[in-house]
Amino acid sequence: MKELAADGIAVAVSCRVLELSRPPYYRWLTEAVTTSERTEAIRANALFDAHRDDPEFGTDSSPMRPKLLARA
Repeated sequence: MKELAADGIAVAVSCRVLELSRPPYYRWLTEAVTTSERTEAIRANALFDAHRDDPEFGTDSSPMRPKLLARA
């Protein structure tokens, strides 16, 4: 959002397009990221990086990836 705002796109417009409510967004901006949240994110990124070359990682046949419903 900050990058979009820097490019001249209003936060209100971005929130509307992304179907986000502005008050929770601004509340989220003011909350500090905890050490445990940061550690969890680093570990998750490390897992994704470690499995990036796995041929089944990120494919539709992966058991970890939810199946998308076909739209009629």
